[in-house]
Amino acid sequence: MHDILASFGILLQPATFALITISTALGIVLGAIPGLSGGLGVALLLPLTFGMEPETGLAMLISIWVGGISGAMIGSILLGIPGSPSSIATTFDGYPMTRNGQAVKALGASITASFFSTVLSILIALVLSPLMARLALKMGPWEYFSLGFCAISLVAALARDGVFHGLAAAAFGLILASVGFAPIDGNPRFTFGNLYLNSGFDLVSVMLGLFAFKQIVVDFAKGEQQIPQVDSSDIRGFGVTLKEYKDNIWNIFRSFFIGLWIGFLPGMGSSLSNMVAYAQAKSASRHPEKFGKGCIDGVFASEASNNAAVGGSLIPMVALGIPGDGVTAILLGGLMIHGVQAGPLLFDNNPEIVYALFLTSLIAAVLVLIMQFWGMRLFPAILKIPYHYLYPAIIVLGFMGVFVGSSTAFNYILLLGFAGLGLVMDRFRLPVGPFLLAFILAPMLELNLRRGLTYTDDGILPFFTRPVSTLLLAAAFFSIVSPYLLPWLKARKVKKAEANAQTSRESGANVN
Repeated sequence: MHDILASFGILLQPATFALITISTALGIVLGAIPGLSGGLGVALLLPLTFGMEPETGLAMLISIWVGGISGAMIGSILLGIPGSPSSIATTFDGYPMTRNGQAVKALGASITASFFSTVLSILIALVLSPLMARLALKMGPWEYFSLGFCAISLVAALARDGVFHGLAAAAFGLILASVGFAPIDGNPRFTFGNLYLNSGFDLVSVMLGLFAFKQIVVDFAKGEQQIPQVDSSDIRGFGVTLKEYKDNIWNIFRSFFIGLWIGFLPGMGSSLSNMVAYAQAKSASRHPEKFGKGCIDGVFASEASNNAAVGGSLIPMVALGIPGDGVTAILLGGLMIHGVQAGPLLFDNNPEIVYALFLTSLIAAVLVLIMQFWGMRLFPAILKIPYHYLYPAIIVLGFMGVFVGSSTAFNYILLLGFAGLGLVMDRFRLPVGPFLLAFILAPMLELNLRRGLTYTDDGILPFFTRPVSTLLLAAAFFSIVSPYLLPWLKARKVKKAEANAQTSRESGANVN
């Protein structure tokens, strides 16, 4: 308790608290701008922490990270452009809600789900870090491959146009992700001698091409440039009714635990958890046909899961010294810069650092809630900007976003190419969700598949004999066949009931 109070006292010093506030606001802005993210802010500002005290420097970086994850939903909801991979699923229902004039309600649902999940995940991480990290450590490459395969199967199976289209889109994503250096041996594949393709296709170019540029082309082609009418004058609180909260309690908790679990699996993160949670929410819903058309359940699921990954990804970093995702890898580097070694002994050697990490996350979550609550009625003002001004600004920001991460103009070509690919996918009804998820998870899938095949002399057998791996593969198989199997079983049951009814009527006729 003494260490917690000491860390809390450091963070509440005027200069440190002001730094946390400014960093949180910066993270929200970076997260909201397509192509940028809180993770980028963490990477760019890491050198500034060299001359700071460890607690102060890490507080600045974590505040940007928390603000960035929560702020990414702004672009997803208002513009249909995910600010980062963690908010891809938010676009599926958040943007249709904006189109329906419910932008404030979508923002309110996102803000409250984000705050709840961030705070609860941090508290759980603070209490259960050592135990949960040991559980994650027992998973090998077989379980990681099966988890990724199961996630892709779940999302593909729930595609609007059917399992076949979902699996085809996922397969296409896996194929494109194989461009570049192969894991383990480092051989270049499908680069055709192009130096810029050695590292594969840039994820930011893929996202902005498929979402932002493709959407602009479609809107202009269809003449759909009507500005949605958003009236926030009568909105009370967060714009979400108590009944809507009550109806989504189980959805929020389920999505939270999905995000927490995936978050503390090293190498996973919020880019996976939001897609899996969305798929589970749609699968469990009593009205799955409303998803993708402006269903608040989908917004709750996506935002509850991606923010739960904040606390989850801190667990392996603090307890094991293993980064849970890309941002925690940078944070781990920040610890090492200050001579702090993350791992099992961190709680004993530097308890003030551990508690500063978790307490900063809690403070940043509260600041995000306050900032976004007062700003949620101002955010829809973006929609009042005439589209002939807004679209050019998005295009300029898109070109800036793809250049910032790589400093190469080749990504401009990729950006336009993936915008064209998005149009082709729309033409053949290939969903973007399974494609993007497969593209993001492909390196992890291939790496763990090759590791699993080489770690033992049993070849592919451990994937089907290890209990957790077997369970995940069985879930993947069931998710693929269930859209075909369940209607067949239902039709068979109806047919059997009709036959029994017919038999009963014939028996009654014979008796009479």
